[in-house]
Amino acid sequence: MVNDGSTTEELSDRRARPRGGKAAHAEVLGSAKLNPFGDLHTLQHLSARLARNLRTGFEPLARQAGRCWAEPLSVQRFNDYLAERGPGLAAWAPLQISPGSGQALIVLDGHFVFELLDLFFGGNGDVPSPMPGEFTPAAETIVRRISGSIAALLKSAWEPVARLSFEPSGVEANAAMLSAIDGDDAVIVTRFGIATGSAQPAWVDILYPVNALKPHGPSLNAKVHGKTAERDPVWHNGLTRAVMGVRFPVRSVLAEPRISLGRLLELKEGDVIPITIAQSVEVMVAANRLGAGTVGTSNGRAAIRLSSIEQISPEDFQ
Repeated sequence: MVNDGSTTEELSDRRARPRGGKAAHAEVLGSAKLNPFGDLHTLQHLSARLARNLRTGFEPLARQAGRCWAEPLSVQRFNDYLAERGPGLAAWAPLQISPGSGQALIVLDGHFVFELLDLFFGGNGDVPSPMPGEFTPAAETIVRRISGSIAALLKSAWEPVARLSFEPSGVEANAAMLSAIDGDDAVIVTRFGIATGSAQPAWVDILYPVNALKPHGPSLNAKVHGKTAERDPVWHNGLTRAVMGVRFPVRSVLAEPRISLGRLLELKEGDVIPITIAQSVEVMVAANRLGAGTVGTSNGRAAIRLSSIEQISPEDFQ
């Protein structure tokens, strides 16, 4: 997610398969129809809504800002999905959908889970080498935290279509242990990319078994958007002026020295803690990174000259 060194060839290869602008669900003559919901435009819209907030479930773990987007949907047999993923370690987190008895499924790459675990505890995103065959209790806790966050975001994303609740129900490291889905079941694959800076993205899949969504078929075939009313220019200009006047705390972190607990307990008034100011320091707005700059003076006051500014996605303003 955040480190170039943490990217594996496996992730890149998984995403190399072509995806068209519409959901990929070609049918075989004489086989049961995989997708009864038409062009899945509504579900694609819901995935875009989810992507706008999905990063909030990962940033507290990675301890840095990121960006998230939704990939085009696909519909395929669960066995085909498993074959596409390959044999690598993955976390399978079922979500009970209510009302109803169906389950959605969150799928996280094991490499990504261990990377987040190391980042959460202050590391650089290092992962075990070779990868273990199962998750540690700490890694399972990370997965449960992510699935709980995604479940809450899913409820909000689905609200324009149906009032559904998603409840996490454990973590499995082996897809064969999933009792609520068979290999021949058709699933709608919604895929999300999560990345920071220029690092290669990590991928998170949320699977919806077609049978679990059939009770909501009429809602999924309905249009989400109606005709947008013309906005009042006076109201819009007033709102713009008000928003532009909102004040945000801007801060910079010049240094973060570390000392031992023994030294900390020995400190007294007048002691000096040496610090080293980096050539480039981060500039933050609230909890988000604005950019980086160099420390200097301006008009007799300490100042920072911005040398780079983070690219802001238009989705951040929606």
